[in-house]
Amino acid sequence: MKMPNNEQSFVADNKIEKYLLSDTHEEGKYKAAFFKQFGFDALEPENLKKSLLNHAVTREIVNELEVAHGKKYVLECELQTTDERNPCIKSVWIIGNEESNPRLVTAYPK
Repeated sequence: MKMPNNEQSFVADNKIEKYLLSDTHEEGKYKAAFFKQFGFDALEPENLKKSLLNHAVTREIVNELEVAHGKKYVLECELQTTDERNPCIKSVWIIGNEESNPRLVTAYPK
């Protein structure tokens, strides 16, 4: 099953620039090293953003979690990359209690 309203998914620019592609963020730097292996970099953050939005639309839900702020959805596997190596990742999205569109929480290697 696909995530609800997946075509209206949202990825904040700072989630990419200051977290997933940051060499200095305490947790993000390990994720940045992973994503950079597949051609993503901080100079062109839109590439990772587009790939994550595509992941939200094409991947099936592997887990749903009710949390205090809404419902989280976990999606897995192929993330489209420009070099077509398409690594398997997990992406976590949330639809907040007062929201209807998924918002990226995190993404990391599976």
